[in-house]
Amino acid sequence: MSEPNDQNGTVPTPREDAGEVIDVRRGMFGARNGGDTSGYGGLVRTVQLPGGSARPYGSYFDEVADELEGALEEQGLDPRNAIEKTVVDRGELTFYIAREHLPQVARTLRDDPALRFELCTGVSGVHFPGDRGRELHAVYHLRSITHNRLIRLEVSAPDSDPHIPSVVDVYPTNDWHERETYDFFGIVFDGHPALTRIMMPDDWQGFPQRKDYPLGGIPVEYKGAQIPAPDQRRSYS
Repeated sequence: MSEPNDQNGTVPTPREDAGEVIDVRRGMFGARNGGDTSGYGGLVRTVQLPGGSARPYGSYFDEVADELEGALEEQGLDPRNAIEKTVVDRGELTFYIAREHLPQVARTLRDDPALRFELCTGVSGVHFPGDRGRELHAVYHLRSITHNRLIRLEVSAPDSDPHIPSVVDVYPTNDWHERETYDFFGIVFDGHPALTRIMMPDDWQGFPQRKDYPLGGIPVEYKGAQIPAPDQRRSYS
């Protein structure tokens, strides 16, 4: 089977390694100890990350992968040390990059004439508490204006060492995006020129978009009241 691609014909569905189950969620919001009041307390879902894809990837993906690997080799870097896995899923290409090699990979993608991913449209944070040793993920969305192509880079770091190199030197548009990802997820982008909070107050405690951040329980100061966290509310199931 294949799915349509409006740039280069069709994208064959590549073979994939078995994905990795990193968590099992129960109920609608993952509340534990009877705190799910949604009525979906019996819902059980697995959280599974996609496995690496096997060639051929289809579309322009093989060309991009070949050029990136060849360019890294010319720079003296073994691509197997930099690219942890390559995933083609739902017609999209993602390179999983070892965090220490992110700046070199990003610069190569930007500067190599056959790649020319000139624009990074932002970095998104993701928190997977069940992905042990890789709980924090940063996802970069790259566009080649020259070749009209889109790819993603994904980098992970543990909760205990939430450091990822900044790519602001390569993609200046990432300045505020890295600040926002730091603000909400606590990922520290080493080398950022001014890594401060951008949405939350400077003295805010914690990182609100992490999945282990308390939901609710925030004092309503003008009333003197407090909204209990969901796992502390009465259960109706």
